[in-house]
Amino acid sequence: MIYAILKTLHLFSIIVWIGGMVFAHFFLRPAVGVLEPAQRVRLMHAVLGRFFAAVLVASSLALVTGVWMIGRMAKQMVQAGVSFNMPLEWTVMATLGILMLLIFGYIRFSLYKRLSRAVQVLDWPAGAAVLAQIRSWVSVNLVLGVLIVLVTMLVGSI
Repeated sequence: MIYAILKTLHLFSIIVWIGGMVFAHFFLRPAVGVLEPAQRVRLMHAVLGRFFAAVLVASSLALVTGVWMIGRMAKQMVQAGVSFNMPLEWTVMATLGILMLLIFGYIRFSLYKRLSRAVQVLDWPAGAAVLAQIRSWVSVNLVLGVLIVLVTMLVGSI
């Protein structure tokens, strides 16, 4: 029962994270292209601030539940007298997930701070440049997230 709850929380956090990246990248960003630079940068700053707060919670929850599930499974196997070898898809998921966390940390705590400063001083070209960097890194994280899902579903189903 506990494992099912952990896995559900883990999946919900991933859905929020990946789903938010898909929405922002493929729907929101193109739609705000019709706005003037000042409006576009302000709007994206506000939206990203809310999204990054949610991703901070979701990514932390994904990390905690993932580590907890791995630890729980390892403990059960050791208690049963079987050595624990982490499955390949779990190793890929954990490795790429940590990479995604590091990238998100860079986006949130470096790039988003630069965006906030640009908005504060009304420097729209600088804000637009930072948004382009954020978009690039979100694209990388989106690809990694989709790759994790594919590896987990394809290898896990063999």
